[in-house]
Amino acid sequence: MQILITVIHVTVCIILVLVVLLQAGKGANMGAVFGGSSQTIFGSGGPGTFLGKMTTIVAVIFMLTSFSLSYTASRKGSSLMEGASRPEAQKAAPAAPAAPPAAPPATPAAPVAPAAPAPQTAK
Repeated sequence: MQILITVIHVTVCIILVLVVLLQAGKGANMGAVFGGSSQTIFGSGGPGTFLGKMTTIVAVIFMLTSFSLSYTASRKGSSLMEGASRPEAQKAAPAAPAAPPAAPPATPAAPVAPAAPAPQTAK
């Protein structure tokens, strides 16, 4: 199910980018004043309303898929690496009670003096 939502999400992302790029900017009508051709593909006043409605619909679908993907990601609770941190031997071994720590020695050991080098004799 998550793969299907991810595919829909990526497709909607691409469509949303294309729809936003197809929309004319606010200064696009000034080009028609100086002899530019007007865009009458969608009829008079059509591109603003049609592309505006399409942008709204695609944006709502984008938000819904974003929310559903974040919800499913938060519901998992564990990652793939959590299980890899413990070897199987540690999982199967029963937990043994911890042994009390060994008592430190009461008196520190006397430092050992370095041995003097042996005298060399001439032959």
